[in-house]
Order: sequence, then C-alpha cells, then structure tokens
Amino acid sequence: MRSVRMRILTTFLVLAAVGVGGWQLLPSREDTDKTITVGTTDAVTSLDPAGAYDAGSWALYGNVFQSLLTFEPDGVTPVPDAAKSCTFVGSGLTTYTCELRAGITFPSGRAMTAEDVKYSFDRVKKIKSEVGPESLFSTLGSVTTEGDTVTFHLSSPDATFPFKVATGAGSIVDREKYPANGLRTGSEVDGTGPYRLTGYTKDERATLKPNSSYKGDVSGAGRPVELRYYGDSGKLNTAWKAKRIDVATRTLPPGVLSGLSASDPGRRVTESDSSETRNLYLATRQSSPLHDVRVRRALAWLVDREQLAAKVYDGTVDPLYSLIPAGLTGHSTSFFDDYPKPSTEKARQLLTEAGVTTPVHFTFGYGKGRGAAAEEAAQLKKQLEAGGLFKVDVKGYEWTDFQKRWADGKLDAWAVGWVADYPDPDTFGASLVGTDSTMHTGYSNNLVDHLITDSQQYADRSRVAQDFRTLQEDVAKDVPLIPLWQRKEYVVSNEDVGGGQYLVDGTGLFRLWRLEWI
Repeated sequence: MRSVRMRILTTFLVLAAVGVGGWQLLPSREDTDKTITVGTTDAVTSLDPAGAYDAGSWALYGNVFQSLLTFEPDGVTPVPDAAKSCTFVGSGLTTYTCELRAGITFPSGRAMTAEDVKYSFDRVKKIKSEVGPESLFSTLGSVTTEGDTVTFHLSSPDATFPFKVATGAGSIVDREKYPANGLRTGSEVDGTGPYRLTGYTKDERATLKPNSSYKGDVSGAGRPVELRYYGDSGKLNTAWKAKRIDVATRTLPPGVLSGLSASDPGRRVTESDSSETRNLYLATRQSSPLHDVRVRRALAWLVDREQLAAKVYDGTVDPLYSLIPAGLTGHSTSFFDDYPKPSTEKARQLLTEAGVTTPVHFTFGYGKGRGAAAEEAAQLKKQLEAGGLFKVDVKGYEWTDFQKRWADGKLDAWAVGWVADYPDPDTFGASLVGTDSTMHTGYSNNLVDHLITDSQQYADRSRVAQDFRTLQEDVAKDVPLIPLWQRKEYVVSNEDVGGGQYLVDGTGLFRLWRLEWI
C-alpha cells in the first residue's frame, strides 16, 4: 500500500456548558431511536450503483450497500466487509480471490451468494452507463465463482484493484431485484449495508434506519438518520441557521466556512485536509474550438488560482497546480512549472502560433448549486476573457443534465470537483486522464496510459511516485484539464451530535453510522 499517508488534520472544537464535568459517552436509552438529520448540497443521481459515479450517490451507497472490502477510518489499506477474506493469488497481481462472509441476507431474507457478487460486477461492465463507474474496472476481464469464493481475473496486473472493489462501484446488489441489462428504476434499494433505505424523495430526503441484519466490518448499530438534500449552499445554510438539521456538510457557503470560530457557542466543527480537487476540463475532440493544444495552453496561461481561492472561496480552498493533490504519493507542481503566473502575452503568442481567429469562442458549463460554482464560473470567465483572446459562453445546469452534457460532448469546457474514490493516486489517473476517461474530454495519450498501467504493477505504492510525476508533466503539456484548487473539508453539527469527523476522514466513505447523540 502507499507509503505516504494522506494528511488528515482534524480540528475538533467542543464547547461544553459550565459546570458539566464531561460528555456522556453513551447515548441514553430514550435517544436510541431519535433521528439525526444531515444536510448536504450533494445530489443523488441514481439509486442503482451501476448508474452513478458521483459523491452524493456514493455517500448513500456506502451506507445502504456492502462491498467485499471497505476502509477503516483514516485507513489506507482495504479490509474485509462482505468478504471474510481477500487476496491476490500468486505473484502476478492478475488473479484476486475473495471468500464471502457467511450469513449476509438481503432485505427479502435471501442469503447473499458468490453469484450475487459476480452478477453485481458483471452488470456494471455490461450496462456501461455513460455516467457510471465502469471505467474503474478497466482491468477486470472476468469473474468466476466456486462455492463461497469469488475470483476476479484481471487483464493486466493491478495492485489497485482491491481499492476499487472497496468503492461504491463494488456495491453488491440482489440479482433477483436488479436487471442485468439496464438500470433499476424507482425508489427501492435492496442492499446489505449498515442501513436500510426506508424512504426516499429525489432531491429532498433519504430516510435511513439501522439494519439489524447487517454483518460486516462495522461494529455497533448507528442511529436513525435522515439525509436532506439542498439545491445550493445558501439553502443549506438557511436550514442550518433555522436548526432544521443537526449536521451540515458539503457544502456551506465559503463566507460561512471562513467565519467558523471556536468562540461560537452551541456547535461542533470538524475541519480536515482533503484530497478533493476541482479541475477545469477541456474538450480535445476535433470539433471543439479547444482541439489545438496551443489553444488549451493559452487558457492555462490565463487562470489565476490564487485569485479564485481568495475572492471566490475566502481561503477555504488551496490553489492546486497538479493533477495529484497534496498529501498523495506523486504530487507535483507541474502546472506551476509550465505556467508560473498568468500571462496574457504568453497566451496571445500561442494563439498567434495556432493561427486561430480571436476571440476564440467556446462554451463553459458548471453544475448549479454546487458550492460557489456560479461565482467561480463568473471569475474564470473574467480571467479567460482578459485581453480579448477568448469569448466564453457560461451556463449552469442541473446536476444530472450537466453530467450528460459533458458525457455527450455538448460542452467545450466544464468545471467539476473530484472526490478521491480511495486513498491512492491511481484514482486520479485512468478516471480523469486515461483514454475513455469518465470525464469524456476525448483525450488520449499512449504514454499517459502506459504510465497508469505501469503504476498498477506495484503492490508497494511508494514505488509509483515517479510514474505519476512524469504523467503530470505530460498532462501539463497536453492540457486536457487545468487544476484549480484542493478543498478543505468542513462538518458542522450542533453540540449534541458527535462523530462528524467520520464523514470526512479521507477514505471516501460517508460514515453516517458513526454519528451519535452525546
């Protein structure tokens, strides 16, 4: 596993009432069934794990489904969950086997079998949803079963395969409830996770009750939870101030986050470094006005990250100059090395060399309600139009529509945040810059693909650093994306709720079962 531990610096501010000697560590009996309400601006795009590859959907999946593997809090090595054990067979990293844990049952009462596991992985690859997680299993050739044993046959060595199994993409579904050739519709979920989904209204709420039949890595039952979804950060903040929710996360407005203080009574604040990044993705397809690499390099010369971080995000994000965020093996500053400070003159020279007519017109999309996305887009438009070199047509879209638009090639540029699927630099490789990446930029570079494949051969993840540094140098020259910033994560809860730090511990899991009344 990787040798550089992700930086998770957690500041946990607890304000106790005068005269109270200490916090009650265990909830009283009357609080056991009291629901904890959690607000977020993340959206759930599909209740079917084969049909979504976004933070909001996966946050829910991690609570209502099981994967064969999972991560412990702050962990960097996958551990068994629905599996009893998992291991690579031999030294080639091409055969991976898992023995299923006994006694796991679906909501119908039917026992989970190895065939359900095979079925779940097969349908992700077969359905191949344009906004689904199929790209994570690019090295998965086939799946076979024998008794309680599942064997994954990989097309090439992939030491990161266990990490991918531990994500939302590895969610195990009931083969009798989910169609093999298409996504399941409706609001029903049949999973075996720590929670059962007992109620769901799209874009409004998800009601979760502890699953008394759960068997896996999680110990102890969680509290009932209701997730409430808000269309933008302002609405989330309004709900928080009105005390309609007990926990607010992802994401309050930057101005609110920057003003959080230990002197404010009545709440708990968790602040942590994060591996979440945001990039401006650029279409490299022939039909796009950004097809010429010199045009994309010109754009890279105009982006002012420091200004974005200060003016739009009030210092709650850090400027990012590379594909791999700080804190992960292989992080570099390749975009700073090639484009050290904004320069209209450098951009003009490249456009003159490319022989294009200025201003170059292109479309730029963003997801409505996603933090300060609208303000960010306005600031980027101003930066990119400096000197009259570009004319940017900016428009915001509802999240699901936005995903389909970039997947269908209807945008020239789009800004999207990326939450690490697992604590390894590989999650920023094939998914973002590999051929046929989930970002659908049209970018393909044989050397980049080779570096991604080569890095997957090392079980010792400290050995991949140079591969990813070289990869980032290539990406900075080809500019299929422009890194913008790296987020700091915040969770705010009222003083009666503990465990907020487990929602942002860097493993990609949204551990609602760790929330508790105190």
